[in-house]
Amino acid sequence: MVDVAADLSSLYFEAELTEDEKEFLYLRARSAGLTFCGCAHAAFLRKQVPSLRCTIKCPSVDRGSLASGDSDMCVGILGMGHMGKQLLLALLEKSGVKPSHIKISTSDVLFLCCLPSHLHKVCADLRSHLSKCCLVYCFISGVPVTRLAQLLRHNFILKAQYDFVSCDTADVSCTHLTTALTDPLLIEASCPTMTGGISVSLNWVSAVLYSLLNICTSASLGSSDALSLINNVLKEKCPHAVELDAHSFISASCLHTEDPFLWISLIDAQTKETPLLCFLSSSKPMQQCISAAYKSLLCKPHQTVTV
Repeated sequence: MVDVAADLSSLYFEAELTEDEKEFLYLRARSAGLTFCGCAHAAFLRKQVPSLRCTIKCPSVDRGSLASGDSDMCVGILGMGHMGKQLLLALLEKSGVKPSHIKISTSDVLFLCCLPSHLHKVCADLRSHLSKCCLVYCFISGVPVTRLAQLLRHNFILKAQYDFVSCDTADVSCTHLTTALTDPLLIEASCPTMTGGISVSLNWVSAVLYSLLNICTSASLGSSDALSLINNVLKEKCPHAVELDAHSFISASCLHTEDPFLWISLIDAQTKETPLLCFLSSSKPMQQCISAAYKSLLCKPHQTVTV
C-alpha cells in the first residue's frame, strides 16, 4: 500500500516555521543527541555497577553471566516525563534490566529525571531515605552537582556535563531511541572519550571510576583487591590496558593492601582536578581502553569492537 502523503513537504514539521524559527532547528537535533548520549552513558554505568558488586559478593561467578543482566540490583527512576521514559527504554534495551528490577525505593542506583521546578520537593522527600551507598544519577538540566549535593545532603551523585562542538554528526532526531542504540556508528560517536559533536567531559569518566572504587570501599574490600577488580573490568575489553594503581586515584598513598580506600566524594571528583582526571587526560591508552569497554557493553555480541 502506497503512502500518498509521504512526499508532501507541507506536512513536514518544518513547513509551518518562519525563516527566523528555522535558524533554531539545530536545537532539535541537539536535544535528540543529548537524550541519546545521556541514555547510552547511563546504560554503560548501569552495566558496570552490578557486575562489580556481584563479583565482590561472589568472586568465582562467571562474569559472562553478569553481562547478560543476571543481577538483583534495583534501579529507581524518579520522574516519568520524556527523559525518564527514554531512559527506561534504554535500560530495558541495553543494560539487561528486567521490569521487576525497576523500583521506586530502596534502589542501588537512582536516576533523577524530574522537572527542575520539582527538585526542592523531591530532594526534601528523598534525603532521609538515601543510603550512603545509593548512587544518584541526575538528568536535571541547569542544576550544578554541588547544588544537588546540598539539597540531597548526599555526595554519591553523578551528573554528566556535555560540550558541543560543531561538526558533521549523525542526526538522531528522527530515529527511535531503541533503534539508535543498536547503531554502532552512533554508539561510536557517543563514546565518553570522543571529542567533537556532543561529548561528555573526562570528569564524568573519572567520576564513574571513582564510583566503582566507592562500591568496593562500601563492601570493605582491601585496596589491593579493589584495584584488581577494577583493572579486571577494563582488561576484559582491552587486554593491553594500562593498569590503575593507588596513585591513579589518590595523590598520596600509604594504604596497606588489606585496608580499603577512603570514601571519595563524587562531587569533588567532578568539580576538582583529581589525580585520576590528570591520569586519564594524559593517557591515550587508557582512553582507548575506556572506549573499548563502552562499545563492548553497548554493542550487540555479534558486532565487532575495535580500539
